[in-house]
Amino acid sequence: MTFSIVARHGKTLALGVATSTGITGVGSRVPHVKRGVGAIATQGLTEIAYGIRGLELLEKGYTPQRALEEMLKGDPAREHRQVIIIDVYGNKAAFTGRENLDFKGHIIGDKYIVAGNMLANENVLKEMARAFEREHEFAEKLLATLEAGQRAGGDVRGGRSAALVIVPYETGRSLNLKVDDSLDPIKDLRRVFEKRLMTE
Repeated sequence: MTFSIVARHGKTLALGVATSTGITGVGSRVPHVKRGVGAIATQGLTEIAYGIRGLELLEKGYTPQRALEEMLKGDPAREHRQVIIIDVYGNKAAFTGRENLDFKGHIIGDKYIVAGNMLANENVLKEMARAFEREHEFAEKLLATLEAGQRAGGDVRGGRSAALVIVPYETGRSLNLKVDDSLDPIKDLRRVFEKRLMTE
């Protein structure tokens, strides 16, 4: 039902999540980012506790894989979950439960993970990964990833909401952009992002 990316900037250590789905409110449920700690996208049968508790575990020193295993082991609905995690050190973990609707899956890259479920086809994730690796500026990489996923087919239901969250490592302004109840949320997210740049 959703396609997302979590990523880390290799030099600045900024962390980010970009996501889009076929229902409203993706920005308030899927992306979870904490400065200097990590970035998480929790989707599928979305349980926001994976974002909240996951960041708490990372802050305590858990690796993403250990944090993910800790959360999954006590979850009776685990096979309906899809969770991707990257920490500030670049460690990564991903889980796509068997009960997520096809097409479902994830790709773990060098500084990112892309994941999705209820996608139009398997090329959605492949094109997302290619787009992230082509671009250079961090916010642009994340936006281009969503745009590529949408061009490849995106969510089989179409889009309704999208979000982009970026948190710098130490100082500087965070970015938290959300678009809801839109017929073309990724296009509108791009428009909101560019308008934000013009006013800074």
